[in-house]
Amino acid sequence: MKSAEPPLAARANSVGSSPVRDILALTSRPEVISFAGGLPAPELFDAEGIRAAYDRVLAEEAERALQYSTSEGDPELRAVTAARLTARGLPTEADDLLVTNGSQQALTLLTTTLVEPGDVVLVEDPCYLAALQALSFAGTRIVAVPTDDQGIDPAALEEIAVRERPKLLYIVPTFQNPTGRTLPEKRRRAVAEVAQRHGFWIVEDDPYGELRYSGEEVPWIASAPAAADRTVLLGTFSKIMAPGMRLGYLRAPERLRRACVIAKQSADLHTSTVDQAAAARYLRDRDLAAHLSTVRAAYRERRDALLDSLPEAMPAGSSWNHPDGGMFVWARLPDGLDATKLLSVVIKHDVAYVPGAPFFAGTPDPASLRLSFTTHSPEEIREGLRRLAEAFATAGASA
Repeated sequence: MKSAEPPLAARANSVGSSPVRDILALTSRPEVISFAGGLPAPELFDAEGIRAAYDRVLAEEAERALQYSTSEGDPELRAVTAARLTARGLPTEADDLLVTNGSQQALTLLTTTLVEPGDVVLVEDPCYLAALQALSFAGTRIVAVPTDDQGIDPAALEEIAVRERPKLLYIVPTFQNPTGRTLPEKRRRAVAEVAQRHGFWIVEDDPYGELRYSGEEVPWIASAPAAADRTVLLGTFSKIMAPGMRLGYLRAPERLRRACVIAKQSADLHTSTVDQAAAARYLRDRDLAAHLSTVRAAYRERRDALLDSLPEAMPAGSSWNHPDGGMFVWARLPDGLDATKLLSVVIKHDVAYVPGAPFFAGTPDPASLRLSFTTHSPEEIREGLRRLAEAFATAGASA
């Protein structure tokens, strides 16, 4: 008699698949204009420059680039990354950094080293979905902190920190995913001071900070003196170079960084040596600033195309924000409409968005939705919103 199949760990059954990834699978048909995924525009990748970097690495240092490497990461890549952070206002040394497989792995390493099952972790509400997944897998108790149009509410953070005694706060303060909001400098200082008073870590995720199209730069929370000893900054090359290279980094105080190195050794030993070497070569040989200028100009045009066409696409009574950068516009349908229920109608019109409800750790807002503007040309964006208007009209007529 065949025995029952051995069970999975409880955590594997308690954490669901990402709704964004599920929607991307549904909308993979080429005729679909999808505003669902936060994907960089592939035609803007500097494929020639990246190919040249790999060619030079393999021609000049293949034995090193194809060998095992250190867990901390390629010294040259860490040095140039540290120099870029320093130039942007955050003094950093190469030894302050750990290279990771995208910033997502950095978040996973931090959940391994900072939290125990049952620990309280605070998040913005709504919050980056993959962060909610990582924190759930770690068995934490996720507590939502209210937000408004300027991001997290420091007064609410203070009140919740007193009540819950959290281990850490996870936050995306610049062009947040999913809302595109940017936390003002005054609130950043307040968040740092709350963390100092109540003794919790801040995980500051910054995947979009270099994608600014308007407005002024805002200092990192990590640069605030009150939070310098308790803030971990996560960064990535996915949005400014290429996501397929899977290169990110974390900047952390020495004791925590060393713990993350040990955790990384248990996960993958080290990030791809050849990809790190190619990235370092690319940053040395190419003008990333000029490339980013081109990317920003294109994304600014796409953001504006989306914002200009939304009034005709959305039902009367809808609202949305006007982000200064990043990849996303956060929108809200009129009360009584459910973005998740409407999505099945929308997809039949060969267009898609991401419903906002799954991004909430607290009470979800069923009328909310996220629209990404980076992947498609302005012409495709306008056509996609024309289809979206038709879909909403159809849903309204059938109702």
